[in-house]
Amino acid sequence: MPFDSRTRRRATIVAAVLGLGLGVLPATAAAGADGSDALADLAPTPTLTWADCADGFQCATAGVPLDYTAPYGTKINLALIKLPASDPAHRIGTLFVNFGGPGPSGVDRLRDRAKWPWLFSDELRSRFDLVSWDPRAVSHSTAVRCFATSAEQQQYFASFPEMPGDPSGEPAFYQASKDLADRCQQQAGALLPYMNSVNTARDIDLLRRAVGDAKLTYHGISYGTHIGAIYANLFPARIRALVMDGTMDFQGSATGHGSTGTTLPVDTRQDVATGIADTFESFLTQCAAAGPNCAFSDGDVHAKWRTMTDRARQHPITVANADGTTTAWTYSAIINLAGDLAKPENWPDNARQLEAIYQASGTAAQSAKAVVQPKGEPYLGNSTEAFNAIQCADSTVPTSESTYSSLAVSEDARVPYFGRIGVFDMMSCAYWPHQAVQPYRGPWNRPTAAPIMVINSRFDPSTPLKGAKDGIAELAKARLLVVEGSGHSTMYVHSTCAEKAKRDYLISGVLPAEGATCPIDHKPFDPA
Repeated sequence: MPFDSRTRRRATIVAAVLGLGLGVLPATAAAGADGSDALADLAPTPTLTWADCADGFQCATAGVPLDYTAPYGTKINLALIKLPASDPAHRIGTLFVNFGGPGPSGVDRLRDRAKWPWLFSDELRSRFDLVSWDPRAVSHSTAVRCFATSAEQQQYFASFPEMPGDPSGEPAFYQASKDLADRCQQQAGALLPYMNSVNTARDIDLLRRAVGDAKLTYHGISYGTHIGAIYANLFPARIRALVMDGTMDFQGSATGHGSTGTTLPVDTRQDVATGIADTFESFLTQCAAAGPNCAFSDGDVHAKWRTMTDRARQHPITVANADGTTTAWTYSAIINLAGDLAKPENWPDNARQLEAIYQASGTAAQSAKAVVQPKGEPYLGNSTEAFNAIQCADSTVPTSESTYSSLAVSEDARVPYFGRIGVFDMMSCAYWPHQAVQPYRGPWNRPTAAPIMVINSRFDPSTPLKGAKDGIAELAKARLLVVEGSGHSTMYVHSTCAEKAKRDYLISGVLPAEGATCPIDHKPFDPA
């Protein structure tokens, strides 16, 4: 085979890249002709063979490099799903959607959510093919699996210690978190160094080429905004339109500001605890105002909350369930329930559960064990393992247990009830294999071919508004639309106004006005 000029150029660039000794490169290394990441340009474009896969959807599989420094080496598979544009004559192109996590299946989520009108209106679906995929590490794609069977996985997580509510629970939690990291290294160690979002951004560019779009149209939700920000800085000239919905502080998530990457866990430096606390305050305020429509509204909701948590610190609270069983609610379990605020549609159920716990809060708990009926076959549902494989690859974090123990005390004092969540919610990352920690290190502010649209709720427990504003400040060209509601992203906070603004931007490139806000369609405790 002749060694033509293109092959010679590839060999030269790859040699230069490998000479840097880096598996993951800053965006400025070995740039292509338009200033974009050269490694993606060296890889062959996947061939997509779409086939019907029920309910109007089409599915395909794309082969992409495991390691972009070896673009013709080992391939991994990415599972894709598409809902074709309903008006082919006026089709603009493909809208790639990443629903965040990281870890859940994008294929399954698009199948479930493609026709949610507050997320994808008929007008939007008429103009674009909606495409989502399972990123590397996830479910139907080449996946990180840290257990041999479904039975082993389910039994393991059923017995995993809960977030420690006080220092006595920390040793067991640390040991289990380290054990999970060790198991993932043993079972999937060959994959882990390549499961980062820099490679996912490169995958997206290959998928863009595969569908024939000259530039990318993208809708990233939650963690999908982090992937979108990386893409925007690796491939700034290839942005047609990019929506970030439920947005974070990108540098803060990846490496932190100053020394925080090695002194504070990711969600502590993102101050997720304050986001949860502010949203929970919104929950209590709206509950009290809703009266009978909120089961927890009777009496002083703040006093009830203090009473039940104070009692749960002393002993678990036994709640009788409708099926005759009982559940022992520990302090940590109650905090996790109260902090589960992403979906406003679930708030009435959460309120009913909180009321049941409050009513039972004078009763000491019986000991209880979860009963698991696992299956012994290989499994697709690997969202916990995929979350760690991606999140731990994408972020530097402290590695000393004493740092976490100290922060648990100070954060609990700074943000009562919820401070510990930000400290402990990614604990396995402290033990993750060093060679697999490959965060994108910037720059974050490369000028993009089109400005970026950012959407964030006023009270978001997962991606607080302050973090979204910090993220916008890091980008070169972005504009914020604030949704005046509580919950995580417009996937869960319904706003026809926000969907129209997003649709206008994706179709015509028109950004909302500076300082624009949108109302929500209904409040969480409104009657159905």
